[in-house]
Amino acid sequence: MNTRVAQPAPVQLVLGEEELLVERAVRAASEAAKQTDPMTETVRVKAAELTLPRFTELVSPSLFGEGRVVVVDAAQDTGQELAEAMIAYRPQPEDGIVLVIVHSGGGRAKAAKQLPATLRKAGVAVQECGKITRAAEREGFVRNEVRQAGGRIDPGGVSALVETIGSDLRELAAAATQLVADTEGPIDEATVRRYHRGRAEVTGFAVAEKAVTGDRAGALEALRWALALGVPAVLVADALADAVRSIALVRGARNGDPFQLAGELGMPPWKIKKVRTQVRGWEESGLAEAMRLVARLNGEVKGQAADASYALERAVFGIIEARARH
Repeated sequence: MNTRVAQPAPVQLVLGEEELLVERAVRAASEAAKQTDPMTETVRVKAAELTLPRFTELVSPSLFGEGRVVVVDAAQDTGQELAEAMIAYRPQPEDGIVLVIVHSGGGRAKAAKQLPATLRKAGVAVQECGKITRAAEREGFVRNEVRQAGGRIDPGGVSALVETIGSDLRELAAAATQLVADTEGPIDEATVRRYHRGRAEVTGFAVAEKAVTGDRAGALEALRWALALGVPAVLVADALADAVRSIALVRGARNGDPFQLAGELGMPPWKIKKVRTQVRGWEESGLAEAMRLVARLNGEVKGQAADASYALERAVFGIIEARARH
């Protein structure tokens, strides 16, 4: 009995800035095309470097009939002429050619900015790859990764893994897959803690928790261990910002059932309970100062500061002082 292989969509829009999801979408398009024709080649080119003649050449049939996946990266940088060519290509795609347009969702030029909406209207296949920023989204990502790997994980295990690993999707995906491969049965909090013993003490979350509770010595020690073991400065800065924002949200919310507040605050119930223990000692003026500190830190660890480690240390001390002074 012959199994018919589904034909990949001839034009696909990969929309968003989450690099891991973008790469997965591009890889899936390429693999789907190769299932139809094993001789299919994949060609990637940045939109800013792509000329109209070169585009026409890439989406034209091969002399020997081999398939081709043409990936246009950073389509938000495309010009008017190329944008119009990609739109015009949609109604009459060539056999064996798959055009994958990777777009961040932004763009300076009008044509580039409007390209996703125009392609959607034209009916192209769209793969959403937006940034995962909310805690609930990261937890959903972990659950899906474990499920895809053939495992099971309970809510406590999900929360522990996110807290231990942090917000980097590549690290979360790798950790989830490795846990399924190396452990038996459902993954719970105890399994995660046992498997990642020692790592939780050196993540940005550990630094942030000690900073917002005023533990100066503990925060400094955790920060130095984290940096010494290679935790990226950006992740530590993200954890500090998340901790300060969470305290501001929970402090401003009414007292109530964490499960009822979860949707309103955009954080899981366990985290609301945890943050409530950190709110004590914080006044509104101190939180305002801490918010300014983490906002400035975000730019510093992304290149504005000459020394990201020093910027982190200064921010940690600033947060502790904001809590104590106000």
